[in-house]
Amino acid sequence: KQELTLPEISQTVIATRTTMHASAMPEGEELSKLGAIGATLAIHLSVRNLKFVQDELIPHYGEDCPVVVAYRVTWPDQQFIHGTLADIRDKMRKSKISRTALILVGRVFDEHNFRDSALYDPQHVHVLRPKKKSIKK
Repeated sequence: KQELTLPEISQTVIATRTTMHASAMPEGEELSKLGAIGATLAIHLSVRNLKFVQDELIPHYGEDCPVVVAYRVTWPDQQFIHGTLADIRDKMRKSKISRTALILVGRVFDEHNFRDSALYDPQHVHVLRPKKKSIKK
Protein backbone atom coordinates (compact mmCIF):
# COMPACT_ATOMS: atom_id res chain seq x y z
CA LYS A 1 0.00 0.00 0.00
CA GLN A 2 1.18 3.48 -0.81
CA GLU A 3 -0.16 6.98 -0.32
CA LEU A 4 -0.48 8.94 -3.54
CA THR A 5 0.01 12.30 -1.83
CA LEU A 6 2.63 13.29 0.72
CA PRO A 7 3.21 16.66 2.39
CA GLU A 8 5.97 18.65 0.69
CA ILE A 9 6.30 16.01 -2.08
CA SER A 10 3.03 16.02 -4.04
CA GLN A 11 -0.50 16.94 -3.00
CA THR A 12 -2.00 16.42 -6.44
CA VAL A 13 -3.01 13.22 -8.23
CA ILE A 14 -3.93 13.30 -11.91
CA ALA A 15 -5.64 10.39 -13.69
CA THR A 16 -5.07 10.49 -17.44
CA ARG A 17 -4.19 8.42 -20.48
CA THR A 18 -1.99 8.86 -23.52
CA THR A 19 -2.90 9.30 -27.15
CA MET A 20 -2.94 6.01 -28.99
CA HIS A 21 -5.17 4.76 -31.78
CA ALA A 22 -8.60 5.45 -30.28
CA SER A 23 -8.62 9.21 -29.81
CA ALA A 24 -6.42 12.24 -29.36
CA MET A 25 -6.05 14.08 -26.08
CA PRO A 26 -7.81 17.44 -25.83
CA GLU A 27 -5.64 20.53 -26.18
CA GLY A 28 -3.95 21.36 -22.88
CA GLU A 29 -4.09 17.78 -21.58
CA GLU A 30 -0.86 16.62 -23.16
CA LEU A 31 1.14 14.36 -20.85
CA SER A 32 4.13 16.71 -20.88
CA LYS A 33 1.93 19.58 -19.66
CA LEU A 34 0.42 17.45 -16.89
CA GLY A 35 3.88 16.26 -15.89
CA ALA A 36 5.26 19.78 -15.73
CA ILE A 37 3.64 20.39 -12.34
CA GLY A 38 5.22 17.32 -10.71
CA ALA A 39 1.97 15.73 -9.58
CA THR A 40 1.53 12.02 -8.94
CA LEU A 41 0.24 10.61 -12.23
CA ALA A 42 -2.03 7.61 -12.73
CA ILE A 43 -1.87 6.78 -16.43
CA HIS A 44 -4.32 4.19 -17.72
CA LEU A 45 -4.71 2.55 -21.13
CA SER A 46 -1.05 3.30 -21.84
CA VAL A 47 1.14 0.36 -20.87
CA ARG A 48 1.84 -0.26 -24.56
CA ASN A 49 2.89 3.37 -24.93
CA LEU A 50 5.72 3.44 -22.35
CA LYS A 51 8.30 4.95 -24.72
CA PHE A 52 6.03 7.96 -25.16
CA VAL A 53 5.47 8.16 -21.38
CA GLN A 54 9.24 8.17 -20.83
CA ASP A 55 9.88 10.78 -23.52
CA GLU A 56 7.19 13.10 -22.18
CA LEU A 57 7.95 12.79 -18.46
CA ILE A 58 11.74 12.42 -18.10
CA PRO A 59 12.30 16.14 -18.82
CA HIS A 60 10.03 17.01 -15.85
CA TYR A 61 10.59 14.18 -13.36
CA GLY A 62 14.08 12.97 -14.24
CA GLU A 63 15.20 9.48 -15.21
CA ASP A 64 15.36 8.39 -11.56
CA CYS A 65 11.70 9.15 -10.85
CA PRO A 66 9.93 6.08 -9.45
CA VAL A 67 7.31 4.26 -11.51
CA VAL A 68 4.98 1.49 -10.37
CA VAL A 69 2.99 -0.47 -12.92
CA ALA A 70 -0.01 -2.07 -11.25
CA TYR A 71 -1.33 -5.07 -13.19
CA ARG A 72 -4.79 -6.56 -12.56
CA VAL A 73 -4.99 -5.11 -9.05
CA THR A 74 -7.30 -7.10 -6.72
CA TRP A 75 -7.19 -10.14 -9.03
CA PRO A 76 -5.44 -13.32 -7.84
CA ASP A 77 -2.66 -12.75 -10.39
CA GLN A 78 -2.04 -9.09 -9.54
CA GLN A 79 1.50 -7.81 -9.96
CA PHE A 80 3.38 -4.62 -9.17
CA ILE A 81 6.41 -3.83 -11.30
CA HIS A 82 8.67 -1.22 -9.65
CA GLY A 83 11.20 0.81 -11.58
CA THR A 84 12.15 4.27 -12.71
CA LEU A 85 11.29 6.28 -15.77
CA ALA A 86 14.64 5.16 -17.19
CA ASP A 87 14.19 1.40 -16.76
CA ILE A 88 10.45 0.66 -16.57
CA ARG A 89 10.17 -0.20 -20.28
CA ASP A 90 12.79 -2.93 -19.99
CA LYS A 91 11.19 -4.31 -16.84
CA MET A 92 7.77 -4.37 -18.49
CA ARG A 93 9.15 -6.09 -21.57
CA LYS A 94 10.58 -8.84 -19.34
CA SER A 95 7.29 -9.15 -17.42
CA LYS A 96 5.33 -9.77 -20.65
CA ILE A 97 2.49 -7.54 -19.33
CA SER A 98 0.88 -5.72 -22.24
CA ARG A 99 -2.54 -4.61 -20.99
CA THR A 100 -4.82 -4.27 -17.94
CA ALA A 101 -2.23 -2.19 -16.11
CA LEU A 102 -2.06 1.25 -14.52
CA ILE A 103 1.16 3.28 -14.66
CA LEU A 104 1.82 5.30 -11.51
CA VAL A 105 4.55 7.95 -11.67
CA GLY A 106 5.76 10.25 -8.93
CA ARG A 107 8.25 11.07 -6.22
CA VAL A 108 5.84 9.77 -3.56
CA PHE A 109 6.94 6.24 -4.49
CA ASP A 110 10.51 6.71 -3.30
CA GLU A 111 9.74 8.43 -0.02
CA HIS A 112 10.09 6.19 3.00
CA ASN A 113 10.81 8.81 5.65
CA PHE A 114 8.24 11.54 5.29
CA ARG A 115 6.28 13.94 7.41
CA ASP A 116 2.76 12.70 8.10
CA SER A 117 -0.13 14.90 7.13
CA ALA A 118 -1.23 17.26 9.90
CA LEU A 119 -4.64 15.59 9.67
CA TYR A 120 -3.18 12.58 11.50
CA ASP A 121 -1.36 14.61 14.16
CA PRO A 122 -3.25 14.24 17.49
CA GLN A 123 -2.42 17.88 18.27
CA HIS A 124 -4.03 19.13 15.05
CA VAL A 125 -7.51 20.53 15.65
CA HIS A 126 -10.18 20.12 12.98
CA VAL A 127 -13.93 19.50 12.72
CA LEU A 128 -13.62 15.82 13.66
CA ARG A 129 -11.09 16.49 16.41
CA PRO A 130 -12.15 19.69 18.17
CA LYS A 131 -9.93 21.44 20.68
CA LYS A 132 -10.38 19.96 24.14
CA LYS A 133 -11.73 22.40 26.66
CA SER A 134 -9.86 22.68 29.92
CA ILE A 135 -11.83 21.76 33.01
CA LYS A 136 -12.12 24.59 35.53
CA LYS A 137 -11.96 23.71 39.22
